[in-house]
Amino acid sequence: MSLTIADLEQVQAEHPDWQMELVNGKIIITGPANIQSNQLCTELASQLRNWIKPRKLGRVFESSSCFVLPGTDLRAPAISLVIEEGLRRCPPSCSDLVPDLVVEVQAQANQNQSLHKKMQQFLELGVQIGLLLNPGKRTVTVYRPTGEPIVFEDGDILTLPDLLPGWELTVSNLWPTDLEPDLWAPVGE
Repeated sequence: MSLTIADLEQVQAEHPDWQMELVNGKIIITGPANIQSNQLCTELASQLRNWIKPRKLGRVFESSSCFVLPGTDLRAPAISLVIEEGLRRCPPSCSDLVPDLVVEVQAQANQNQSLHKKMQQFLELGVQIGLLLNPGKRTVTVYRPTGEPIVFEDGDILTLPDLLPGWELTVSNLWPTDLEPDLWAPVGE
């Protein structure tokens, strides 16, 4: 049986604290982010928002914002960015809107394959850039529709000139300096 967004909404109404996505007709319960992942997302979302807002380039969304993607999938990336032109044609529900940038965090050691696949699916549906943050390895992997993923490490400067010309971020600035590095390893790593 293939479920619909209406089915997801019904389950969500019964379990409002659950975070869910609808993928290929199946409800996926994603669960809440752990504290480290949440702190990392807050830092990156702040960095993006602080650069984007004064330039009026778009809006940054966090994981409670969902997007109905082509093919009836409903996804809620950890962070997403929609460039201003997309927002002008966006209804309040954001239905049928594909974000320009999505970000996911590898919080579990065994998530690597599933998150790589998720990034590929986002790109196939029209996302321009996907970022996969791995706090355990202190890397940011950049996915684009063409070419192989590119890995940025501590000390590298992340730029996205095709989407955000002029924006840059030193990867090491993402990770909190007040925590021991081994506390950032994904669970199970």
